[in-house]
Amino acid sequence: MSDETPPAAAPDLPADRLAIDPASPHFDAAQLERGVGIRFKGVERTNVEEYCVSEGWIRVQAGRTLDRRGRPLTLKINGPVEAWFKDLGDDAPVARKGE
Repeated sequence: MSDETPPAAAPDLPADRLAIDPASPHFDAAQLERGVGIRFKGVERTNVEEYCVSEGWIRVQAGRTLDRRGRPLTLKINGPVEAWFKDLGDDAPVARKGE
């Protein structure tokens, strides 16, 4: 027997990079079903197509414009990004750059 305590569980955080497009390699249906909240430059955003916390950017749809494959045309915007699971309530742990 050892007197060591088990390591503390890591906080329940969403992926560093996540996309809502099923064709993307960063798509994860299980995480999206839980509901992921995104805060960009201090403002909660609901129109995010893809995000990356560590690189500090989000992709949003550019109006109703479509690309040649019929998918929404997106713009990549740089700035501080925070992500959390909405199903954990108001005091959910938040993923930020450098954490």
